[in-house]
Amino acid sequence: MNSSVQSIVESGMPDTQYTSPPAVYRSGLLFPLDALHRRAGRSVPSATPLAPEALPEPQRTLLVHDRDMTRTLEQFHRGTIHLELLSWHQEDGAYWREVVLRMDGSEKPVEFGAIRITLEHFEEPWRSQIVEGHCPLGGILNASGIGFRSSPEAYFSITSDPFVTGVLGLRGSPTLYGRRNRLRSAEGELLAEIVEILPPPTL
Repeated sequence: MNSSVQSIVESGMPDTQYTSPPAVYRSGLLFPLDALHRRAGRSVPSATPLAPEALPEPQRTLLVHDRDMTRTLEQFHRGTIHLELLSWHQEDGAYWREVVLRMDGSEKPVEFGAIRITLEHFEEPWRSQIVEGHCPLGGILNASGIGFRSSPEAYFSITSDPFVTGVLGLRGSPTLYGRRNRLRSAEGELLAEIVEILPPPTL
């Protein structure tokens, strides 16, 4: 087992039991990525739902858990992460954005994310920090002390489209793996809906 994967497994991250993905998703398997692609005039890439046990390693360890991705990726890659903001807009009380998470120093991309954030559930200064687009949402949540839980709803493989391929610095149309996730407050309020896609581990 990769030493970084082993350290995550041994860190006490819960090995939550997941069932096979449902056939119908309330907002679509790739929401909000699909909505952001359509808004930009891009074709929505093809994705296939997967049971968590069907994911290869290290993607399974990085995706099948109920913690935020920022800490998980920082632990795996042994460094700190910053956010590259690709696009954003506000609509219906929500803040929508596409981002790449990159390692500090090397600028190595470690995740592509499409996110819909419900701003009304964040007080200042955290709301302004979200809109400024410098820090990953997970990092802001951890710094703020806001109680939250991560609730992965689906896992998938996806044929990378030209946009995702380009922002991750890939070539061709590789098969990537990701999850659809929801972040909720301790009171059950929906904080964010996220599609998280990982580049190949050899990148």
